[in-house]
Amino acid sequence: MKRGERSSPGTASAVHPSRWYEGLALDLYSAALFFAQPLLRRKLQQRARQEPVYAQDVEQRFGHYDALQVAAAPGTWVWIHAVSLGETHAAAALLQPLRQALPGMRLLLTHGTATGREAGRSLLQPGDVQVWQPWDTPGATRRFVQHFRPRIGLLVETEVWPNLVRACQHAGVPLCLVNARLSAKSLRQSQRLAWLALPAFRALAAIWPQTEDDARRLRLLGATVQPPLGNLKFDTTPDADQCAQGLALRQSVGKPVLVFASSREGEEQMLLDALRSHLPAPDALRSVQWLLVPRHPQRFDAVAALCTAAGLSVSRRSVDGLGFAPADIWLGDSLGEMALYLALADVVLLGGSFAPLGGQNLIEAAACGCPVVMGPHTFNFAQAAEMAQFEGAAYAVSDMAQALERALQLVQDPLALEASSSAALAFASRHAGAARRTSVQIVELLVGQEA
Repeated sequence: MKRGERSSPGTASAVHPSRWYEGLALDLYSAALFFAQPLLRRKLQQRARQEPVYAQDVEQRFGHYDALQVAAAPGTWVWIHAVSLGETHAAAALLQPLRQALPGMRLLLTHGTATGREAGRSLLQPGDVQVWQPWDTPGATRRFVQHFRPRIGLLVETEVWPNLVRACQHAGVPLCLVNARLSAKSLRQSQRLAWLALPAFRALAAIWPQTEDDARRLRLLGATVQPPLGNLKFDTTPDADQCAQGLALRQSVGKPVLVFASSREGEEQMLLDALRSHLPAPDALRSVQWLLVPRHPQRFDAVAALCTAAGLSVSRRSVDGLGFAPADIWLGDSLGEMALYLALADVVLLGGSFAPLGGQNLIEAAACGCPVVMGPHTFNFAQAAEMAQFEGAAYAVSDMAQALERALQLVQDPLALEASSSAALAFASRHAGAARRTSVQIVELLVGQEA
């Protein structure tokens, strides 16, 4: 729908909030975040007890960069915001073609989580800078934009913050949403916060969605949306050294390995309950090697304790090394080694898909040639999950009990397992190309802006 046109009654974008209410809503939102700053500092202190990275460079979150020496001149920064680990992987796929297309660019990389920041360090080259995402107050976002004066800002997937958008708009910095996705749940949340969300989405210079469904939902927010370019995560390449280590370890285990990858809170208990209630647990434990890789590092100890309380022996990567020790459960309690764990696996259970959390990245497992068994909640990767199932790279089940049964059936049928592994590799490679397409669009936008 073009601006100025009336939308039909009943559509989600039929009534746009007035400018007066938009301004009031943003002022109230800004005031709330300003007074919440002490709570943020307290939360960071608490998180730092388990993840010390949260105690680093705290003042950057409030727009203060006095201790940071930067050599690049304003206007040479290409700013990419990748809030957490998944977004950082997507940013990594985009960086290579972007550096080739924009010689002399300097990367300004921001994150909101410790896992994203840790993964992002490997993407930096001499002259690049990595800082925390500014807290979304007018002062912090203004100081951030004025300090770096980026040539362009690229928000990866979902991170659209009202004051950050406004600061870029006032400074003349084109701010874009790349690899954009918007689930039906997120759309409903944005519509409930229309006075904040709609002006922010409308102010973006460009939005490049992953799928047509994402594009349709983003248009319902009044955003100007370009044609879908695909998912950047299809262009990520698993770490070759980690894959080699994982394959070598798999050959030495002597039995199939089932990996529950990026498991979320509550899902490990589902697995343990399913083992106890729906399967002959002793036989199931003896016939395969179980490996749990929790999504969040602050939960490593809790997951280990959960398994021990269930009467299972546990070997931890952080304690027993890469070879692990003989145990009912192996715990992958390390950061940045997902490719190793996926290469070690014969079959992967997809974390975040058994609780109503939307699922984690199944493309990463497919790129390692690992078939995926996923639960009913995959709305964060709906199209990828549907395509993977259609192409034989993934299997959808209704609950954890069915997931275990399906995984065991696969590892007990070598021909079916080999076919699924080949299908996974083909699926991952067939849909690549979004990184190149996105970089072309970014360069075209910059040329148009600077002409």
